[in-house]
Amino acid sequence: MRFVVTVPASTANLGSGFDALGMALGLYDEVEVAVAEGLSVTVEGAGSGEVPLDESHLVVRAVRAAGYSGGLALKCHNVIPHARGLGSSAAAIVAGVAAGFTLTGRELDTDALQIAAEFEGHADNAAAALYGGVVVAWSEGERYRAVRMAADARVRPVVLVPSQESSTKTTRGLLPAEVPHADAAHAAGRAALAVHALTSDPSVLLAATEDRLHQNYREPAWPDTVRVINDLRKLGVPACVSGAGPTVIAFGDVPDEVDVHGFDVRRLDVDAAGVRVRPLD
Repeated sequence: MRFVVTVPASTANLGSGFDALGMALGLYDEVEVAVAEGLSVTVEGAGSGEVPLDESHLVVRAVRAAGYSGGLALKCHNVIPHARGLGSSAAAIVAGVAAGFTLTGRELDTDALQIAAEFEGHADNAAAALYGGVVVAWSEGERYRAVRMAADARVRPVVLVPSQESSTKTTRGLLPAEVPHADAAHAAGRAALAVHALTSDPSVLLAATEDRLHQNYREPAWPDTVRVINDLRKLGVPACVSGAGPTVIAFGDVPDEVDVHGFDVRRLDVDAAGVRVRPLD
């Protein structure tokens, strides 16, 4: 059995939708999977020479979590930048889960999301990578849930990716245990508005992506990211941090007067399909 798993990058939070809102992006990692004797893992592109090539590799761990324990040969072709807030770990996890389900003859179902989300402790990026489009994710006790919606065709994201890496664990450590009630109320309203903006009316994205919940607390980790976001927003361009940063996601052209030195600016489509599996034999 040989097949290719293609999985999209993702952005999460999208302003105040902390650990709840996600969106799949048209930037893809691919994993070639084959049944083999023992285990072999090769990595090309992002993470090459840095990630482990044994059972501790994230794709392998996800394959095992999905129920496949046999021999395995993986060839990972990584395009999604690592540690930039574009869902590289979620993409690896979802690729492994999809591979594990395929190897055991199962269709992807709600258990796939559960397995993937358990790795990260929240389901926003994992759901986006699984389902594509715009997702709202939540948990009920220990069970992770998500719903998918189609993005409005006018939603055209631009990512500004710095060379600086960021650790989700580190940036979460900058967040306070409590926030003012007014900020919590603001976040609830803006997150709800973001769902409407992304799926029906992008004209309100500037207001929808305004955040008081997490971005300013994390500014010490990536001050240039916050500067670019603030500069874009002053000029009327909706912008926020992507996931745990330091990538900026904007919705609209980046004006020439915004200093984006040190950022790789890319316009991406919204991925509508999520993870795909294609046979090679």
